Amino acid sequence: MTDAAVFEKLKEAVLSFDEELALKMAEEVVEKNLDPMEAVDKGLVKGLDIIGEKYERDEIFLPELMMAANIFQKVMNILEPKIKEKGGERKKKGIVVLGTVKGDIHKIGKDIVALLLSNSGYEVHDLGEDVDLFTFVDTAKKVNADAIGLSALLTSTLSGQKDVIEALLQKGLRNDYIVMVGGGAVTPDWAETIGADLYAENAQAAVRNVTETIKEKRK
Repeated sequence: MTDAAVFEKLKEAVLSFDEELALKMAEEVVEKNLDPMEAVDKGLVKGLDIIGEKYERDEIFLPELMMAANIFQKVMNILEPKIKEKGGERKKKGIVVLGTVKGDIHKIGKDIVALLLSNSGYEVHDLGEDVDLFTFVDTAKKVNADAIGLSALLTSTLSGQKDVIEALLQKGLRNDYIVMVGGGAVTPDWAETIGADLYAENAQAAVRNVTETIKEKRK
């Protein structure tokens, strides 16, 4: 099997949610000493990008999205040591601090965003749930983040998103970070009202919006 054929099989495995095939192709990459970064870029990433597009068009749903993302992660567990062994690493697109705001313990949506961002090449610092504003601000400063993602599922906890933005303003740090908000209780109007940079209606939109905004900011 040619290199290109192996990479195509990796893509097909993600698209068909075939974990067995994906792991078999990952092992073949290792055994044949193929370029692991090419396997990621020409196989895994292409497959996951198509899955994301299908999800946004409602052609597949959350369980399928998670299946594809988990297959991606399992293959990366095999390929990453080879990437490091060859003295390389995936190009880091940026650094994102992520968490669910104070008073809210919901995590599923936030966890999906964290997984997709990580799979897309971001360094993700997931602070978990019920995170106070100082932790968001202090962590963003510590890791030199490009963006801060604030999740809120409950209407009663929306103010936590506003509090983080106000804290950034008070400390003169607002322009240092792209602030993205999302979650079940969040609307585009609310995002605009509190001065957020981005609103993400789902995980795939979060990745796309952050990527586009970081690229624009770095021009």
